[in-house]
Amino acid sequence: MSGRVRRVDAGAWRDPADVFASLFGGETFAFWLDSGPYAVEGMSYIGSASASSQLITADVSSGTVTTSWPERPDRGMTVEAASVFDVLAADIGDGRGDGGFDLGWVGWFGYELAAATTGAPVADARTPDAAWLLVERMIAFDHRARTVTLVARESDDAESWIERTRAALQAVEPRAPRARQRSTTEPRWRHDATHYAQLIERAHESIRRGDAYQLCLTNEIRIDIAPDPVDVYLDLRASNPVHHGGLLRFGDIALLSASPEQFLHIERGIVTTKPIKGTRPRGASGAEDAALRDELLASDKERAENVMIVDLMRNDLGRIAERGSVTVPVLLDVESYSNVHQLVSTVRAEIPPTAEPLDVVAAAFPAGSMTGAPKIRALSILHELEGGPRGIYAGAFGYLSRTGAVDLAMVIRSIVIDPHGVSIGTGGGITALSVAADEIEETRVKVRALLAVLGVDDRDDPAGPNPLIR
Repeated sequence: MSGRVRRVDAGAWRDPADVFASLFGGETFAFWLDSGPYAVEGMSYIGSASASSQLITADVSSGTVTTSWPERPDRGMTVEAASVFDVLAADIGDGRGDGGFDLGWVGWFGYELAAATTGAPVADARTPDAAWLLVERMIAFDHRARTVTLVARESDDAESWIERTRAALQAVEPRAPRARQRSTTEPRWRHDATHYAQLIERAHESIRRGDAYQLCLTNEIRIDIAPDPVDVYLDLRASNPVHHGGLLRFGDIALLSASPEQFLHIERGIVTTKPIKGTRPRGASGAEDAALRDELLASDKERAENVMIVDLMRNDLGRIAERGSVTVPVLLDVESYSNVHQLVSTVRAEIPPTAEPLDVVAAAFPAGSMTGAPKIRALSILHELEGGPRGIYAGAFGYLSRTGAVDLAMVIRSIVIDPHGVSIGTGGGITALSVAADEIEETRVKVRALLAVLGVDDRDDPAGPNPLIR
């Protein structure tokens, strides 16, 4: 990328939700990296494809990267044998500048890229194994300063875009509440409760043999509906606010995420990851809620599970970080969200001058909190157990700034809409202390808010009630 970046004050504060719905709700290629409806710090970024925007997608099975121009279909597309990490790395900086998104790429790395980063076996996904949109203009919201800034790379029409967008922002009106639609469509679970319990037992057998210490076993829900991504995401962020949310709409595929977990943050030569392992639902009363939080923090099983993943992430980052720079500044903290309490730790490291940001991403991907330990063996076992692809779920999404700054969240608590319907992934870490009924209930707790915004009944599978759920 070349050309000076212009930044123009857009005037008074506007709610990002109103701005996205009004200015970008009808765009086919649009993004919203969202700090949440109640954010008092952090940044949100909103934008769409411009005439010069490239879209690159990756296919792990063929080892190819495809480049197209969403707003210029007349330019056709190119396909090359390449790594998506190498293609992206050629277009971003070294990650030693200031943080924040200073234009660059927005998109996702799907879970099946594990084949490229680890050599593990994977299934063929329905969606691209990676998809990244080149962003050359956007609206940036600073939640602490309460400012709205138009950011655009200089081009023949940059000034025109700035003036049009500034005028459009002044006309944005608050969005009227939407009545949530109910669906009679029944969700289909890849593994019903009985089969999932059997998979948990097989995972236990692997652990008893010493093949793994922990396995992040997942399930998938498919629903035959075609909801509007913008309406559903606006409902999702209102009912399940988080600091790493996002809506990415790339053609006929949309990712709607209420992710609570940061995968990697890179700026000024420092990489941070915040793995989550350990979950409890929120309580119906203050006393019950506090008791559940305390139970999570005191659980030997949950604490051991979290520490295992901390060690795994320390190992992943240690392979590429400056020697002796890997630290754990926070261990076993509890973060509370609208539907769950989570056990969270923080791992930090310094990036050596010889490493680029995408080298760090590739070294740590997929995140240990979504695989188990040891990672390579866990990936192979999970491939055998799960019986299908995870797709975008369990991957990572966010931005790769032109400066080399990186902010990627885990694709969890997320909805994917594609031409065949809706999919939701859910799962949990299986250890020697795991109880099948508890693990199955955890998978349901994690998807309850997602099913609710889709208007779908919360049920385990169409065959009937789950006898393992308490």
